[in-house]
Amino acid sequence: MMTQSPQFFNLQAEKALDDQQLRDNFRGAMDDLRNKRKNAFSDPEEEAVVRKTAEGIRQRCLSKLPALLEQLEENCIRNGIQVHWAESPSQANTIIAGIAQSHQAKHIIKGKSMVSEEVDLNHEMEKLGIECLESDMGEFIIQLDGDKPSHIIMPAIHKNKQQVSDTFEQHLPDFTPTTDVDELIQAARRYLREKFLRADIGLSGVNFAVAETGTLCLVENEGNGRMSTTIPDVHVAITGIEKVVEFLADLPPLLSAVCRSGTGQALTTYINMISSPRRDGEKDGPQEVHLVLLDHGRSQAYADTELRQTLQCIRCGACMNHCPVYARIGGHAYGTVYPGPIGKIISPHLLGLKPTKDLITASSLCGACSEVCPVRIPIPQILMRLRRESKHSATAAKPMDGQKSSFKPAEKIAMKSFAYIATHPAIYQLGTKAATTFRKLMPANLGPWTSCRTAPQPASKSLHQMMKKRHPEDL
Repeated sequence: MMTQSPQFFNLQAEKALDDQQLRDNFRGAMDDLRNKRKNAFSDPEEEAVVRKTAEGIRQRCLSKLPALLEQLEENCIRNGIQVHWAESPSQANTIIAGIAQSHQAKHIIKGKSMVSEEVDLNHEMEKLGIECLESDMGEFIIQLDGDKPSHIIMPAIHKNKQQVSDTFEQHLPDFTPTTDVDELIQAARRYLREKFLRADIGLSGVNFAVAETGTLCLVENEGNGRMSTTIPDVHVAITGIEKVVEFLADLPPLLSAVCRSGTGQALTTYINMISSPRRDGEKDGPQEVHLVLLDHGRSQAYADTELRQTLQCIRCGACMNHCPVYARIGGHAYGTVYPGPIGKIISPHLLGLKPTKDLITASSLCGACSEVCPVRIPIPQILMRLRRESKHSATAAKPMDGQKSSFKPAEKIAMKSFAYIATHPAIYQLGTKAATTFRKLMPANLGPWTSCRTAPQPASKSLHQMMKKRHPEDL
């Protein structure tokens, strides 16, 4: 299995930049996704209304999050859904393992779930002898390769048709090599159909959980989400605690925002609304439904009103599609479950600032991400906040782990020295004169600054010297 880590971001980014095939794959994919979103929001005024409405819903729901979580639990239990709370990935895996072992389950079929990636569910279940098979097409492809998702809604976006064909040829029985997309999809479906029928448990993510009705909403395009939540006798849904919304009426605006922003569709092909296990007289659906609500650093973000905006995210991926950094290095370079702009501001809460300190500086702060975010998260502003916290301790209700991890005593000494020189004119002028006099002695290597830049060389005369020569009477 490929191993990436945010602590090696710079090396991973360099490797990605040297992979021309990867860059070509992402360039074409990003252009396509940008055009689809542009067409979906052809009217700027309507786009502004959709984004403002979605932002308002998410902020309102987050402001009531503790109460809404209790209401969600109460209504889910009333509907027959069993609710479990997990503070950490290990607790989430223990809960799901317990459910699987109580049913002597050996096969789990999965719909798409980034939170299951977050807790590394597949690997943890494998330790217990339980097979977890991905049924989302992109997730299925990368699982066969022992790979990781590189995008939150299009996991295999880093691969082209030929690479997918090569993967299927290696892993699927009786597969005839082809680059026809329809034939590739049909080959995967034939393989997965039998897996759906023999699965003991179906596992899915949750796009939105409705507190008012105790309803789990899942959006998808392939139908695997519907099959994994209806065919097996047990359905386990796992999601972060921030995904709860107050009313059923909150869903239409949010669904419009996430679908149009992510894939350029008015709505996805399937919208699944799950409110209970199979009832008497119903011909399909699971006998049991479990909901696992995961914290994993979310309550830490929630405690700070500025950082809480991170939790507004509805996982559309638009910020990645428009990010100049992500478009050139792809998702694996980040070494985190959530890559790209949104990953840079989520990952510090999940992993701490120390291992993610390079991610928060991997941005041009151009603002393209915040301009397309359907819930208007001010990502550049939050990145600047995280950069400050990586340098200094900050007072907060729940301090983030790893504060001051980027602090360097030498930088502090250098800045204090410059401040002293800049506030003492005689010393400053002496320094600029020395810099212009000995400018040719400027070293070519200035550490990280010159890793991608030409070393600066002072001018032959300072501005002060030129002005003095031009207007000696004023100086």
